[in-house]
Amino acid sequence: MNIQFKKGVLNLCVLVLLDKQDRYGYELVQKISDQIAISEGSVYPLLRRLTKEGYFTTYLQESSEGPPRKYYKLTELGRTYLHEQLNEWKNFTNGVNNLIEEGVKND
Repeated sequence: MNIQFKKGVLNLCVLVLLDKQDRYGYELVQKISDQIAISEGSVYPLLRRLTKEGYFTTYLQESSEGPPRKYYKLTELGRTYLHEQLNEWKNFTNGVNNLIEEGVKND
């Protein structure tokens, strides 16, 4: 899939995954990779940026499998941002789907 499509939707994927539970970076990468082919390196800059913008907080938690893990937690500001992004996504995908259907019908 086009790299620009993935970049645009990655933001939303991370927000949605953190809405239900706190997660650490590699866990987010794995969860997203189950559905969309992404590189691990594309998620960490996004996490840093969204944390800096106040959408996440972070905390360290001990791990039985190595060093402590940095977990990301969605803030109230992040939750508001998520809902704005979801509305934009729904409007965008509805418009694209309508255009596709119109185009296919005219074939």
